[in-house]
This record gives sequence, C-alpha cells and structure tokens, in this order.
Amino acid sequence: MSLPPNDQAMAAFQQTGAYLKGHFRLTSGLHSPEYLQCAKVLQYPVHAEAFGRGLALAFRQMANGVAIPIVASPAIGGLIIGHEVARALGARFIFTERDPSGKMTLRRGFEVSPGEAAVVVEDVVTTGGSSREVIEILQDMGVTIVGAGSIIDRSGGQADIGVPRTALCTLSVTTWAPEMCPLCREGSVAVKPGSRNA
Repeated sequence: MSLPPNDQAMAAFQQTGAYLKGHFRLTSGLHSPEYLQCAKVLQYPVHAEAFGRGLALAFRQMANGVAIPIVASPAIGGLIIGHEVARALGARFIFTERDPSGKMTLRRGFEVSPGEAAVVVEDVVTTGGSSREVIEILQDMGVTIVGAGSIIDRSGGQADIGVPRTALCTLSVTTWAPEMCPLCREGSVAVKPGSRNA
C-alpha cells in the first residue's frame, strides 16, 4: 500500500463519519466549525495501516537512509497511528503521557539512549504543541529527532515545531480564539470531541 493522496485520506474520514461539522473546542483551546475525529477512522485497521505506511514512507525519505529505531507519540491521540508507523518502519514504539499536574512525561519504563534517532507522530496537528512537548522530552534525553508527522495538519502547513514535518493531508481549517468565535456570539456552545477532558 502506498502513501494515501490527500483526497484518499479525506475520503476515509468522510466514509467513516470522522469528518464533523458544528461548533468544536480544540485541544489547543481554539474554536472551529469543523473537526476531524481520528479515533473514528482509526477504528478500522485497514485505514490505520494505510496511514501508517504512508507516513513511514515520508519518514524514510526524510531520513536519507538513516535508520529510525524509535517512533514516539503523545497519548492518547497518537497511540494508534504511532504504533502503525512503527510497525511499517520496523521500529519500536513509545509514548508520552500527562502526569496529574498536566506535564508531559515519559513513563511506564520506556527508555531511550543518547544518540538514538526518532520520529514523533500524532493524529492531528493544529498548533503543534503536543508534538513540541514530546520532541523536547526526547531531545533533553539526547535523542536526535529526524522529523515529525501527522495524519492531518490543520494548520495549513504553518505549525512550527522546530523539526522537519510531514502530513498525509494538509488543510487550512477556520479557527477562532474563544473570545472572537462568531458561533459563541450566536449562543452556540462549543463541544469538546477530542481525547482530553474539558
């Protein structure tokens, strides 16, 4: 299976009911009239595998022949796609998660060694904040970050996470700060369909 072109990736979201319209509060805190619920499309292994292979191909090209032994993702949204990318690369998969204070940490006995190479994978990038947190954790441990990737880039290619980045589908989706949200002004209440609690 080859890299899914943008239209095929979006077709998978539409076919599985994972492309939503309404009034949503994103993990970044921004509001949007559209939402891509990756969990709904990734419940189908055929799509998860295709997305993983597509990102793995992009990472191989990015690495210029350098082996990528580690794929790391932020929990919870990056778990399935990160695992599929690791499988396609023949790499091991680790993940970070938030401690009770909200700080992103590497736990569960996962270990990395200085000089190892890694890529960071999540489902959707809007501002790139979660990817940046994972990158900083690994870099602080001496890991070389080859690049980062996601199924969807909602930033229109504008999110800067400090390393080369790839996505299967890049979109320019309308977002507003909550105080500027026209849907809020109309009396609509934003819903939070993502993985983190309000």
